[in-house]
Amino acid sequence: MENNRFDTPVTVKAGDTGDSQLLRTVRETSDYLMNSWPGKKSPKHRAALQACHDAIAGDKPAMNARRAFIAAAREVNVFISDKAPA
Repeated sequence: MENNRFDTPVTVKAGDTGDSQLLRTVRETSDYLMNSWPGKKSPKHRAALQACHDAIAGDKPAMNARRAFIAAAREVNVFISDKAPA
């Protein structure tokens, strides 16, 4: 089975409160895309969701899902950081 944990987590905005959320795994990222996504479901959003599905199925590495998610998150201005927390 594919390891679905990211080497470095992704930090995004969570909800309208301005709080941040740390996404450490493909499953957490997929959940965010399906349940917490603040913007339109654009082609980048769909690509990120597909990349998560592919990683969960073991067809693609988690890094692909991480990259696709970051691209989608930047598009709707929820991306905060892709650096390890201090």
